Amino acid sequence: MVDLQMQSISTIIQPNESNKEADSSGTPSTSDSYLVHFDADDPANPKNWSSVKKWYFTIAAGFLVLNATFSSSAASPMIPTLMQVFGMSEEVGILTVSLFVCGYCVGPLIWGPLSEQYGRRPVFIVSFFIYTCFQVGCALAQNTASILIFRFLGGAFAAAPLANSGALISDIWDAKGRGTALAIFTVAPFAGPALGPLIAGYLVLANVSWRWLFWILTAFSGFCWLLIVFTIPETYAPVLLVKKAKEIRKRTGDEKYHAALELQRLSLAQRMERILARPFKILFTEPMLIAITLYMSFVYGCIYLLFEAYPVVFTEGYNLNAGVSGLMYLPLPVGGAIAVATYIIFFNPSYERKAKECAPNPVPPEFRLRVAMIAAPPFAISFFWFAWTSYPSISIWAPMMSGVLLGFSICLIFLSLFNYIIDAYLFVAASALAANTVIRSLFGASFPLFATQMYDRLGPQWASSLVGFIALIMMPIPFVLSKYGPILRLKSKYAPSKPPPSSSPA
Repeated sequence: MVDLQMQSISTIIQPNESNKEADSSGTPSTSDSYLVHFDADDPANPKNWSSVKKWYFTIAAGFLVLNATFSSSAASPMIPTLMQVFGMSEEVGILTVSLFVCGYCVGPLIWGPLSEQYGRRPVFIVSFFIYTCFQVGCALAQNTASILIFRFLGGAFAAAPLANSGALISDIWDAKGRGTALAIFTVAPFAGPALGPLIAGYLVLANVSWRWLFWILTAFSGFCWLLIVFTIPETYAPVLLVKKAKEIRKRTGDEKYHAALELQRLSLAQRMERILARPFKILFTEPMLIAITLYMSFVYGCIYLLFEAYPVVFTEGYNLNAGVSGLMYLPLPVGGAIAVATYIIFFNPSYERKAKECAPNPVPPEFRLRVAMIAAPPFAISFFWFAWTSYPSISIWAPMMSGVLLGFSICLIFLSLFNYIIDAYLFVAASALAANTVIRSLFGASFPLFATQMYDRLGPQWASSLVGFIALIMMPIPFVLSKYGPILRLKSKYAPSKPPPSSSPA
């Protein structure tokens, strides 16, 4: 859900980390008079586009993420039908959801580097076209193996907006407007997984063929592909500057003019190797990152656990049909929307005030943890609320509304911890977030595999309570890092513990 989701944020800072030769702002080198750059008011610079244009592309980017996350959960209500048609076991049926999320592990590591080499637009166009083809493959599948393979590959190609939509937003907004745009953009990853079971649930209720679900997903992804082709231009400044340099060379006949990206020394293969290897090297040598990744992965896994837990509680326990049962997911994005509004109204201004206090030095990364420290207790409480109100004798509104608190707390935890990673690891933040993304996606893929058995054997009350107890055990992580983070950063090889010299007062 929150793979923005939050995977999107990982590419926001990648241009600075993995492609230092290519200045995404277009600033010229003082020693190279032939280096092509954007003028201050250059209309070709995406950051100079009108606010209306920027907000359209922000909403469009969110719509692409909505599509990807919608597809991840939409198969969940169809699992019993697929089990019956293809003779699947329950565990294999759940793989139709888990393997799609597994694709999220692979996709971001590929689409991010490719977009920095060739631009956002061609990556979106190619990936969404192939993703749509895999949706067609699912709709026409004749056996279990083909469905599972197409779902995994579909997830890998659907991960393109998860990797690059946030980067697109970074391309068009400056630092001042980016925070609000990204916070609002976060609503999309929450809405997608909630709408998937809702729409699919009513298809089950209508007793139509399971293939209709995948034809609807095909139409949805195909529409998004057309949206990209006809309305979304290139936004990545280094690629735009290459185009500008070619135009200048053609106009002047002087081959000395060049863009920063054209001077890049690393080949695509070398860049891919660097980006695939370095994230895990950082992860396994950084206690701070290990702790944050473990906590975020658990929280993310809990989101996908609900896709199996909710049917046990609401479909079996309250005897709701598949369509109405899908409505139970709606409080999650409602809580997420409330969290985004809270973040924009209260937490963002608080951070801006702190930035003024600390100027010219940066705000300590630990300040970001305050939001997670506030949200961690409600996250645990929401599972106990869900657990002990999920008796059929209690009004259905009681367990249903626990989703508001759950969505609220999850969204704030992710916004807080992603920003913490970016601030703490700065120049290697993309690698840190890439490792975080892979581990988090593995948790998201694995949790549904044991959720149904856990809820059947322990019962909804104790199964949800077990999750709540684990959340309580992990709750101190942001508190501990808030206290000991500065010490850990002093010992870290990758996290700068002091501001760079340029930011220090003269």
